[in-house]
Amino acid sequence: MAGSSTGKVPIVYRNEYNIGFLGLEKLHPFDSKKWGNVFNYLKEAIRGLTEEKIHSPPEVTPAQLLKVHTQEYIDSLTKSVNVAKITEVFFLAAIPNFVVQRRVLKPFRFQVGGTLLAGELCMEHKWSINIGGGFHHCSKDRGGGFCAYADITLCIRNILEKYSSRVKKVLLIDLDAHQGNGHERDFLGDESVYIFDMYNKYIYPGDMEARAAIKKSVELFTGTTDEEYLLALRSKLQEAFEEAKPDFVFFNAGTDILEGDTLGRLSITREGIIERDEIVFRKAKEAGVPIVMVTSGGYVARTAKIIADSIVNLKDKGLIHMDLD
Repeated sequence: MAGSSTGKVPIVYRNEYNIGFLGLEKLHPFDSKKWGNVFNYLKEAIRGLTEEKIHSPPEVTPAQLLKVHTQEYIDSLTKSVNVAKITEVFFLAAIPNFVVQRRVLKPFRFQVGGTLLAGELCMEHKWSINIGGGFHHCSKDRGGGFCAYADITLCIRNILEKYSSRVKKVLLIDLDAHQGNGHERDFLGDESVYIFDMYNKYIYPGDMEARAAIKKSVELFTGTTDEEYLLALRSKLQEAFEEAKPDFVFFNAGTDILEGDTLGRLSITREGIIERDEIVFRKAKEAGVPIVMVTSGGYVARTAKIIADSIVNLKDKGLIHMDLD
């Protein structure tokens, strides 16, 4: 899928990621234009970064989705009421499904295509970032929490299959505020994937069955601040790398840990998020392991600027390289 990437940086995005029609997106706390805002901030901050310098992904195909999802689950998305439950935008139940497919699910499918492409670019460049994706509440046969497709599972399985001679073990680092129960259900009993999940245990989804898949768990209290968060991250991330000995790192970098995010209910500052991402990328670079990042949750408008600022910081610290000449 990746093909030749000469002259481009391994950042993946296209305008079709963004969701918006009839104002219905305003009925959900998720910023449905977040992805476009992130890229706009990046273009302002990084000289020479344009649409031509990044990768525009294709929409994931039905055949690719069926490598993870059951046909029954895919068929369930042809009923608007089911999409309404998954996205928690309940007015969607009254919208004809062909409209829901085009204006809601199609943007998601482009983001899934972006995660797949980012995974393959990562194998070439040692790093990649999809400005989207990270639908960690979706598993092979159920969606939820604004997650309709299991892009994390699909990407990791594609890497393990396509690059089987180079990748035997994947370290999945999930630092969204919520437990990543979707990919955890998909990888239950799979020893090729080591899951490190750091989340607020008092919020959605509270999926006790899925927690059995977590190899390294950090359960946070509501209101956790930078100091205790970053201390735990450094310690447990080191342990995760030592235990997993990964060949590939998948980083689900949700920003709903930000103070003031009423769904994440943690108290991490902008500076804390930027340092978090630096810690993860630095550890992957020290270990000589390729790392792909997706943006996942983040439910206040200012997270878009923070994500962009974090990517700029990674560039300035030499943890990612962009040849834009």
